[in-house]
Amino acid sequence: MTGQWIDLGLTSYRQAHNLQQHLVQLRRHELRQDIFLLLEHTPVYTLGRRGNRENLCVSEEFLHKHSIDLVHIERGGDITYHGPGQLVIYPIISLKEHRLAVKEYVWKLEEVMLQTTADFGVSACRDQRNHGIWAGDAKMGSIGIAIRHGVSFHGLALNVNTDLSPFSWINPCGLYNTPMTSMAKESGAPLDMAEVKESLRNNFTEALNMELCTVSAKTLDTFLRNSKQ
Repeated sequence: MTGQWIDLGLTSYRQAHNLQQHLVQLRRHELRQDIFLLLEHTPVYTLGRRGNRENLCVSEEFLHKHSIDLVHIERGGDITYHGPGQLVIYPIISLKEHRLAVKEYVWKLEEVMLQTTADFGVSACRDQRNHGIWAGDAKMGSIGIAIRHGVSFHGLALNVNTDLSPFSWINPCGLYNTPMTSMAKESGAPLDMAEVKESLRNNFTEALNMELCTVSAKTLDTFLRNSKQ
């Protein structure tokens, strides 16, 4: 089984969300391969299905001042932050074709992050408080997915060189008194993002037993334009 690995670079959340919506439809009807979108977001808070504004601890004026967007979406989970230095992967993946139950798929997403942090000597673990990965009492990586007709989208967010300040302005994932951390903070120095990206790719390959072929963002854009004709 093969999939397409596409690095979109720095991308606004709304743009990436619209792209996911389109790809989910195509994966159901035209696409025969899974798509893995790799990117970093411009600063944004996202509220999942269970999220509400009580876990946002700052005002609209504060968000505007710091140029942070606020978006309500259909994934599971509560509120979280995305920004530069955090690697986000959105697999547009057919769970049915992989014969994966939701619980098993979430476990695999966690495993990808755990193996990636381990590749850089950063110790992390699962925690029953919340899906994702943790370093002691601090959360380092988050998971939130949505499923439409057997196709999963949204995915994981791993704090690599992330500015952690915006997490202090929310109750991350609806958790109170829960600090966030990053690979850079735990290791004591910034990491090479290209190396972390390659590690994530290798660990997805291992976790899902599939080959991931690099496809350029330009090739994806051409395909999407043709699919509308």
